[in-house]
Amino acid sequence: MAIRVLLVDDHGVVRVGLRMLLEGEEDIDICGEASSGKEAIEQTDALEPNVILMDIGLPDMTGIEATRKIKETHPNIAVVALTIHEDEEYFFKMLEAGANGYVPKKAAPEELLTAIRAAYVGEVYLYPSLAKLLVKDFLGQQSASKVTLPENDLTAREQEVLALLAEGANNNEIAERLTISPKTVARHRENIMTKLNLHSRTELVKYAIRKGIIEP
Repeated sequence: MAIRVLLVDDHGVVRVGLRMLLEGEEDIDICGEASSGKEAIEQTDALEPNVILMDIGLPDMTGIEATRKIKETHPNIAVVALTIHEDEEYFFKMLEAGANGYVPKKAAPEELLTAIRAAYVGEVYLYPSLAKLLVKDFLGQQSASKVTLPENDLTAREQEVLALLAEGANNNEIAERLTISPKTVARHRENIMTKLNLHSRTELVKYAIRKGIIEP
């Protein structure tokens, strides 16, 4: 089954270039295009793509805001930021909005293809130089943190769910892996975030790196 990709960029020439690149891949199908955040949301509702390539600099709203709105109603649709911005402000805000990947437009085509395929299977792909920012930020917070994270308070099942969440799995995938219902997964996830005083997937990934649950 081909990966259904929605292209979101306000520059037509960029969308044409992306289409030319992606249409040569047998496992990728361009299901639609959008030139604004509003169009991206409308196209997502209508087409239900698997992966959205999202520019940050859109004319009506930022790609960050568009991503946040899309993830609120379509949490299982992956978003990969494809942007000229490589600074920390945009990077962390995009991750907090729910992006599954972050690739600068200067990246090699192979890296974009890798990011799309990784996002499709629930993984997180970060361009190497930006991944270093995440690890640097995590290490800084680790040294400055005054909060003790009580991992021993997690049940065995919560620890299993934590590991899968940190690897990028969504609720339905975790439910299937552990043979439980998605609602039970959601309850475990809420308990984990509360017990560990975490507030986003980014914080959860940082915690998992710190504890050796996943590799940075």
